[in-house]
Amino acid sequence: MHKSLVILGSQWGDEGKGKIVDLLTEKVDYVIRYQGGHNAGHTLVVDGQKTALHLIPSGILRPHVSCVIGNGVVLSPKALVKEIKMLEERGHSVVDRLHVSSNCPLIMQVHVALDRAREAARGDAKIGTTGRGIGPAYEDKVSRRGLRVTDAMDPVRFAAKARELMDYHNFILSNFYHAEPVDVEVMIEETLDAVNYFEGAVCDTVDLVHRSRRDGKVMLFEGAQGSLLDIDHGTYPFVTSSNTTAGGVATGSGLGPRYIDAILGITKAYATRVGSGPMPTELFDSVGEHLALKGQEVGTTTGRGRRCGWFDAVAVRHAIEVNSISGICLTKLDVLDGLDEVSICVAYELPNGEVVDYLPTGDDFSAAKPIYETMCGWSETTFGITSLDEMPRGAKDYVRRLNELVGAPVDIVSTGPDREQTIVISSPFGVD
Repeated sequence: MHKSLVILGSQWGDEGKGKIVDLLTEKVDYVIRYQGGHNAGHTLVVDGQKTALHLIPSGILRPHVSCVIGNGVVLSPKALVKEIKMLEERGHSVVDRLHVSSNCPLIMQVHVALDRAREAARGDAKIGTTGRGIGPAYEDKVSRRGLRVTDAMDPVRFAAKARELMDYHNFILSNFYHAEPVDVEVMIEETLDAVNYFEGAVCDTVDLVHRSRRDGKVMLFEGAQGSLLDIDHGTYPFVTSSNTTAGGVATGSGLGPRYIDAILGITKAYATRVGSGPMPTELFDSVGEHLALKGQEVGTTTGRGRRCGWFDAVAVRHAIEVNSISGICLTKLDVLDGLDEVSICVAYELPNGEVVDYLPTGDDFSAAKPIYETMCGWSETTFGITSLDEMPRGAKDYVRRLNELVGAPVDIVSTGPDREQTIVISSPFGVD
């Protein structure tokens, strides 16, 4: 049985990772988040009740599971406390099962102010961030001036470091962006109060992960966003500020690559994207409207409508290669029910007329035109089915063709938002 399983998105995020993590956590001891911040969102549906999570790993709804926020996550203490309290109000124990890395970089109010000021200054050229301070917090980390959770364990030392940091950031806000400076003392007090709420959960999570590995515990590593938003391998500059691909597991949790047993890529049966940036298969017609409405394509974190389009096999194959994905879980297949035809992007035509079957970079990708392969659709519903035998022939053909094009086996098909609405073809844990 695989003891270390990674689950990540193979597109631009919003693939339905939360449900699959929640489904598979029945078999695991730990769920570990290794990158991103509260700019991500996972919606879980259990017995008809929706739960939206942004920081706490999706395994928190399983009483036997311990959850870890690794050092690769930029942490907003205020957002974490809000999420803990929401779960506690619903009857879930949280702090006693939560482990927060002492090395998590802190997101504070100044990072939010900088994020929003920059987007406003970019005007029509804005990247489309969530405005939650993720990018500026990662910048502070890389520039080695950022504050971490461990700093907040000593209030006097933290206050001194925060005041020094704010001399720099408030100067930028006031003199470059002509925005209001952030009240340093209020920010210090808010941050320390929030960290104090979950102080008992703070620990050395790298040591925890390796002790658990040596003890034979089953660990599931949960990614946020999607592979095509990776800072190195995504559609730059319209990307997030962290490594959303499998390489981020090692850096963001401390688990060495050799200890990863399997990588499951969550893959939506069509394509969606939130915010700005190129998306060759985006649809602006009635089919695009069908996908958006039936798929309820609204961001968990932002509330923004998602752009919708046909499945992009070239982009997904790129994600499979850079992540070394061993199997995929296909989600939201039921959204395609009732369409007369379904199309799959199998290549791109570049502005110079060249046809390529790989992901071009920069302006070439922005101007790329999709080349489609079209298949017959199906009129029967796939919603809620739990067996391949129940699947309409057209849907089976579609799944089989995606499998051929992307170069990884379809191990799971999700047919609805609830745990039970799932077809498990092959267990990602390596057991049937």
